[in-house]
Amino acid sequence: MAQCRTDCIEKPLCAAFRKLGSCVGQNPWWFLLIPLFVSGGLGTGFCFFSQNENNNIEDQFTPIKGLAKPEREFVKEHFPMNDSQSFSRQRLYTEGTFASFIAISKDGNILTKAAFEEILSLDIKVKELNFCDNGRTYNYSNLCAKVGETCVSSALLDFLNYDPGLVESKKMYYPKANHTFIGIEVGGIELDETGAFLKKAKAIRLRYPLREDDETDKRLSLLWIQKFLHEFPMAHTHLAHIEVSHFTSVSRQEEFEKNSKRIIPLFSVTYLLSISFSILSCMRLDSVRNKFWIAVMGVISAGLAVLTGFGLLLYCGTTFAINTASAPFLILGIGVDDMFIMLSSWQKTKVHAKVEDRLAETYADAAVSITITTLTDVLAFYIGIMTSFRSVQSFCVYTGTTVLFCFIYNITFFGAVLALNGRREASNRHWLTFRKVEEVPKPGASALHAMCCVGGAYDWETGAESEHPVYYFFKEYYGPFLTHRWTKAAVVLLYLGYLAGSIYGCLQIKEGIDLRNLAFDDSYVIKFYDAERDFFSEYGPRVMVTVTEPVDYWDSTIQDEIETCMGRLENNSYVDHELSESWLRAHIDLSKKMYIDIKEKNTFIGNLTKLFKFVPAFQQDIEFSQDNMNIRASRFFIQIVNASDSLDQKIMLIELRNLVKECRIPLLVYHPAFIYFDQFLVIVTNTIQNIIMATIAMLVISLLLIPNPVCSLWVTFAIVSVLVGVAGFMAFWGVNLDSISMIDLVICIGFSVDFTAHISYAFVSNDKTSANGRAIDVLHTLGYPVIQGAFSTVLGVVVLSMAASYIFRTFFKIMLLVIFFGAVHGIVFMPVFLTFYQICGNQNNDTPSEVRESEKRSQSRNPHTYQYVHHCKVNVETSSELTEMS
Repeated sequence: MAQCRTDCIEKPLCAAFRKLGSCVGQNPWWFLLIPLFVSGGLGTGFCFFSQNENNNIEDQFTPIKGLAKPEREFVKEHFPMNDSQSFSRQRLYTEGTFASFIAISKDGNILTKAAFEEILSLDIKVKELNFCDNGRTYNYSNLCAKVGETCVSSALLDFLNYDPGLVESKKMYYPKANHTFIGIEVGGIELDETGAFLKKAKAIRLRYPLREDDETDKRLSLLWIQKFLHEFPMAHTHLAHIEVSHFTSVSRQEEFEKNSKRIIPLFSVTYLLSISFSILSCMRLDSVRNKFWIAVMGVISAGLAVLTGFGLLLYCGTTFAINTASAPFLILGIGVDDMFIMLSSWQKTKVHAKVEDRLAETYADAAVSITITTLTDVLAFYIGIMTSFRSVQSFCVYTGTTVLFCFIYNITFFGAVLALNGRREASNRHWLTFRKVEEVPKPGASALHAMCCVGGAYDWETGAESEHPVYYFFKEYYGPFLTHRWTKAAVVLLYLGYLAGSIYGCLQIKEGIDLRNLAFDDSYVIKFYDAERDFFSEYGPRVMVTVTEPVDYWDSTIQDEIETCMGRLENNSYVDHELSESWLRAHIDLSKKMYIDIKEKNTFIGNLTKLFKFVPAFQQDIEFSQDNMNIRASRFFIQIVNASDSLDQKIMLIELRNLVKECRIPLLVYHPAFIYFDQFLVIVTNTIQNIIMATIAMLVISLLLIPNPVCSLWVTFAIVSVLVGVAGFMAFWGVNLDSISMIDLVICIGFSVDFTAHISYAFVSNDKTSANGRAIDVLHTLGYPVIQGAFSTVLGVVVLSMAASYIFRTFFKIMLLVIFFGAVHGIVFMPVFLTFYQICGNQNNDTPSEVRESEKRSQSRNPHTYQYVHHCKVNVETSSELTEMS
């Protein structure tokens, strides 16, 4: 295994970075100022932010090629609506324009006179809302959708004749009252002993549809809705018998768009936390070795990367979705990690060497490492661009590009900062005053003077800066404890429990995004959605069953085939067969009652006018040819029941579409809600596809850049293990598998590499014969950096946990799971598992002392990443000899 190395790319990459480090060290001001000018120039791309921002929910959070979208276009083309004359909600190909409210009884029964009086008072207030536009006053009666000359009204209120005195005395059939379906208006019902009449109900829902025939109607209707949203909440604040929640056709979109305005201020908090943590991590009591300015400029470097990457993409016209607003939080964490990597490598160099030589050594040691982690992260993001959701594409392209800029700025801008700081340290100047100070305190100087005005200490034995005390803890205490026999057994049992829990969680995970989660927690739409879920989940969408091509409806064979298809649909467990609606059945029944033979084309079509007199709405269900002698398309309706959660909605949609495929007649099933249900059909396959492709890509990168194939296999194992854990435990945390969490699972792959690749590679390249000894060495060099890197990344997103938004809280939750499980795999599971495989170690005990010393120096890990290029840290004149040895 020691002979099996794949370092053909690693070596030249290491040499190239060594030269770059030397160049940056010799010309730091160029590498400092040029990135600043580039950021300033590309940052002006934010001027185009409003033009590129796209927060349309349907466009961003539904599949790009969902089947329901072309189905909607077909319905729109063949069955256009005219709201001003013949409005029918079930015949809309969109949700329509409307306002609505749900009244819930405080006493457990809303079918009381007192409750209905309050409901009717709200109904009157809604209809009296008015506004002025161009000198004319408009109210609901001017803008309402109509049937004939009358505004569409509530079937329930019509049945009770708007008389609250009848609600307790008049018997109401359910779900039909006076042949009118009221299942969507009355919720939380309790039937009497016969099972036919309403006894109690907990909620009533009223809806006020508005016209949208032309642009003028749409504009005026939206103005009325804004009036409703402004004044209606005040109208129901002091009701004694009912609680009210409200909603409109624009509410979901408007509330969703508020996310960006409320989340942006949190970025300043994150920036402050990152700077504070970086300063504390880099703080030294030595007044010369203090890395205060390096910490501050490292965080600024990540901020410049965000400014540059986002600005460039905005210049290019790349769409910006709201969920992309979480990207800067993640990028800041990644940037701070890379800063720690560079800084840790710098601290391992000899303090009295030339600055350019120190920086060359730093780049050879660290730049390849952050190159590997950057490649894995960027590739994971770019693979995510192939998904079916535009919101995911937006996040991935912005984040992937900016992570790349973050890497570029770290090896240029931050490298220049290191060089300038190195010059200050070389002249032994104070970190704050920049004045020269003494290396040792003068005799008789006070302790305060020694602490503030003396500095420049270093490890005289190694010639480098002193090692952090936490490294000693991992070497002397944690490492021996973890490699103890009984500890290993406990770790194995813990892992088996983790794996079992994760797999169980994966089986419990729910699919699809709940539209209520697109609003902030304190939004009024949440209350409305909750009321709908609690009281109106029994009856779902009223689905169109559309015949898409001309057929001979008068032919009895065709009629039988249509009836067979409808029967199959009606027999489905998600369909109530008693609530179906078919113009063809009605036409046949009416003809039989009138003793009219409609088996011939002309009589079939000619007698449809008689049907339209009885049921005018049926005229909207048939599309005639221009000469009215042929039927180009037609539609029927079925009522969905008991499909309240995502799993039922997914199964229902699949079963209905499969049933219509089996029909000889060309059919499609459609409802506006299917636009959103389509996500359930692709979210799992998209996620699995992205994960598999990203995992394969990570394996290829590992094989190319990590000079040991065994390490690459361990990396792949760890990726799968962490991924299963994150997917399983996010189900326990109430996170669905949707377009938001899909992003985070792709991120999971990149971050899994960051933790485990370094641990496994450090183990397989260690020259100790004892597996336990190698594990202790690995923990000594990598334990603290892994924890420090994990904490800095979590710190970058921790403020999102305070966001009152599902989108950003979900991002935080999954990132926390990713980082936590990745770190646990890195410093708990992997070291123990690797000790079970002696073959994984470097068995060559005859390694020359200078190579072992070089490897030992390279294993002094920096935060989050192991120095892969262990054999590059040598003098130029001996590099060819050491290359031959390794």
